[in-house]
Amino acid sequence: MGVSVDTGGGGGGRKSVDVDINLVPFIDMMSCLVAFLLITAVWTNVAQVKVNPKGVTKNTDAPPPTEDQPPNISVLISQDSVWVGYGTVTGGPVDTRQLKKKADGYDMEALGVVLMDYKRGEFATRRDIEIAAEDKVTYEDIIDAMDVTVGVGFDDVGFIEPGSLTLRFKQ
Repeated sequence: MGVSVDTGGGGGGRKSVDVDINLVPFIDMMSCLVAFLLITAVWTNVAQVKVNPKGVTKNTDAPPPTEDQPPNISVLISQDSVWVGYGTVTGGPVDTRQLKKKADGYDMEALGVVLMDYKRGEFATRRDIEIAAEDKVTYEDIIDAMDVTVGVGFDDVGFIEPGSLTLRFKQ
């Protein structure tokens, strides 16, 4: 396939300066680019963790908690351990567990086991969870914790500041 470009010259005994441009390589390149962009668009959807803002921050005007609020699962990633528990603001913690940090990092398998216990119990139909991290915790550790929560079935992840968690693990 080619396109002929007529430059209007070539009269009066001179050679023709018409040029044939081959469009096949250009079409091949464009079809490859379109396929690549479509595939990467799907990958960006698969590789995301949806995080919803939750909790009450110092800038939020929210009504005080009431007695009929359901308990929340809270996860706090601190520098030396991962705290997991559930409870309400008004009733306090019902169950809290501390998973100490090992020499090679946080024990995400133990976090998954604790969350599976909660998922089999009172939170069998719930999908929401709140996660917070202290300042010195790395981004990779936060994402690892979010991956564990989503893998267990809590896919409505709310990432908030530690002061806005339902439970206060450290006093």
